[in-house]
Amino acid sequence: MFESLSDRLQNTFKKIKGQGKLTENNISDSLRDVRRAFLEADVNYKVTRDFIESIKERALGQEVMGSLTPELQIAKVIKEELTSLMGVESEKIQTASNGPTIVMLSGLQGAGKTTVAAKLALKFRKDGRNPMLVAADVYRPAAIKQLELLGEQIDTPVFSRGTDVSPVEIAKDALKDAMSRGNDFIIIDTAGRLHIDDTLMGELRSIKDAVNPTEILLVVDAMTGQDAVNVAENFNSDLDIDGVILTKMDGDARGGAALSIRSVTEKPIKYIGVGEKIEASALEEFHPERMASRIIGQGDVQTLMERAEAVFNEDQAKELERKLTEKKGLNFNDFLTQLEQIKNMGPLDQLLDLVPFKNQLPVKDLKPDEDHLKYAKAMIQSMTPAERDNPQLLDRSRKARISRGSGTTVNQVNQLLSQLKMMNTMLNQQGSMGMPQMGQKIGLGSRIQKKSRKPRKRRRRK
Repeated sequence: MFESLSDRLQNTFKKIKGQGKLTENNISDSLRDVRRAFLEADVNYKVTRDFIESIKERALGQEVMGSLTPELQIAKVIKEELTSLMGVESEKIQTASNGPTIVMLSGLQGAGKTTVAAKLALKFRKDGRNPMLVAADVYRPAAIKQLELLGEQIDTPVFSRGTDVSPVEIAKDALKDAMSRGNDFIIIDTAGRLHIDDTLMGELRSIKDAVNPTEILLVVDAMTGQDAVNVAENFNSDLDIDGVILTKMDGDARGGAALSIRSVTEKPIKYIGVGEKIEASALEEFHPERMASRIIGQGDVQTLMERAEAVFNEDQAKELERKLTEKKGLNFNDFLTQLEQIKNMGPLDQLLDLVPFKNQLPVKDLKPDEDHLKYAKAMIQSMTPAERDNPQLLDRSRKARISRGSGTTVNQVNQLLSQLKMMNTMLNQQGSMGMPQMGQKIGLGSRIQKKSRKPRKRRRRK
């Protein structure tokens, strides 16, 4: 997401790099590039105009630290203005003070409401809630069946009454059923249309009047760009929505909708969808400051840490820390555990987007290889328990057997051995004292202990 915008902004920063200070001329040149980058990213024209004016005013007003270089000054201002544009702080779904919390999902057909409903239910379940899904889309073929299958997949009850009952009656009956069963979160999946019409809005208003939802969330497809902003504006004027969920953000390299919706509707983006799979990482809470950091190429370390903390097992982390303290080194059992945990953090390309200054890596167009994890796992599982525990047992014949059993080559087995050795070398350099909580969870220390080297004496030639 935001790939094209991020690349353009990085080029803008490079152009101003090396200049002595910010002047009216180089600011104007930079802002011309920024304006072009925003319009190409399909950001609303009025939003772009106001954004550029705000940056120009601040940059010329020298509201930045004098110790920063020109490119860092302009990057700082742009990051702060992007954060302000997208809402400053993240806003979560509000919970009802009395009775169950009712979340009503609305939006056009094809935006992904049904999938989002299941993802929200999974998030609430992980937070200790007891959600119920409500199948109120009686028009789209197989919509009810889809929600029932998703509910079964995430072990969440689905309330439905078929296609012969009005959505309003379904919503009212679902509320009664949820209260009798003790469900404290109700997520209503409503019908959509291919376009906005009076029938759609009338039905949604009737559901709203019947159950008085705690929040009405609009689900929009980020890939539709400015159309997503127009849809949000129309739904907000009719329903007075409480927030927006942007889906398919990983499929849109521009991201203009995310930068425009808050300004146009004055309603927050609460979640972004980054995949079709029903998993915790596929629906992210929207944090404006973190997103601004991603856009200007500084990554999102905080989200990366949160994902790691969610999947890394505390007992396994303590065992790794013990091995590091005793300098025993990791074996292939540990290596396999690390691979599985990294995979649980989400797709590798998503993780790479969170890495700071990814665009400055020496390797351009870096594409993470998901197959590498698969082959590494196959090779480790082809080893005997003794070989996993003691990699030094792997001689030529054992490597040949492992390669045959895993469908790989001996060269790939050797590469895996080299990776384990490299990991142990790196980890042995980490100090086990003073490790932060995150470092303990991923088996890394907070600082690398530098080895002191004595200057080498040059030998005189005779």
